[in-house]
Amino acid sequence: MNRENQSSVSEFLLLGLSRKPQQQQLLFVLFLGMYLATVLGNLLIILAISTDSRLHTPMYFFLCNLSFVDGCFSSTSIPKMLTNHILGIQTISYPGCLTQMYFFIVFTDMDNFLLAVMAYDRFVAISHPLHYSTKMSHQLCALLVTGSWVMSNLNSLLHTLLMARLSFCANNIIPHFFCDIGPLLKLSCSDTQLNEMLIVTEGALIMMIPLVYILASYIHITCAVLRVPSTKGKWKAFSTCGSHLTAVSLFYGTIIAVYFNPSSSHSAEKDTAATVLYTVVTPMLNPFIYSLRNRDLKGALRKVMGRTCS
Repeated sequence: MNRENQSSVSEFLLLGLSRKPQQQQLLFVLFLGMYLATVLGNLLIILAISTDSRLHTPMYFFLCNLSFVDGCFSSTSIPKMLTNHILGIQTISYPGCLTQMYFFIVFTDMDNFLLAVMAYDRFVAISHPLHYSTKMSHQLCALLVTGSWVMSNLNSLLHTLLMARLSFCANNIIPHFFCDIGPLLKLSCSDTQLNEMLIVTEGALIMMIPLVYILASYIHITCAVLRVPSTKGKWKAFSTCGSHLTAVSLFYGTIIAVYFNPSSSHSAEKDTAATVLYTVVTPMLNPFIYSLRNRDLKGALRKVMGRTCS
């Protein structure tokens, strides 16, 4: 990269969620509580699944990975925001900003791929129950998760390298609480056409292909469940998918609202509110969503908490 093309900005200013001191104090307490709940909730899910041999199945293996990703997902942005508030600063270095963006994309993509993998697991369990153990082998489960990590890192590396080639001139104020790709592109004084084109093409494919697969899986699941003669059997089959469908709706609904709406309908306030939903609220709610109706997981969680208390 030529020197004249390098960024002249050494740091960015993150405006956060509010500029009013009273609101900032309230938001600090709120986000600290949500972050602690996210980390603790997802850590308990991982411990419960790891320590209970009855939960060593593909479904819980994927859920364990999702909990790990959700904990990391929130950790890419919230600790920095809380630290800035405590220290009374709003800055993030240029390399720190690109690093934050890199890991943010990685964990967003991992959530995306894992939700699709979990839909495939439910499809096999309900549509082909007799062949479930042979179809969902340990090797296939490990391959699906490893492939998700590789794809996520490659996609993130592509967008981060394209961002690093851009120049940032006088304006370094990000109206957000972390370094997201959209606000950064708006600050650049270079031509961002290639970056924007990749977001709406390659980025859209990365997000939409798993979503289409999830929808197709649930169409097949619905057809399979409707062939079950008993009402109780139908309800039991659907109840195993309810948690996953809730997580899918929360995640994809907010992602589409932020990144795939016409730019004319965007505003910094709306985008920030929607981003809070899938970066903070969804990872916090996932442990509750997946454990509330799951007796086996609730039992394992009770054992873990019982051991911790004793």
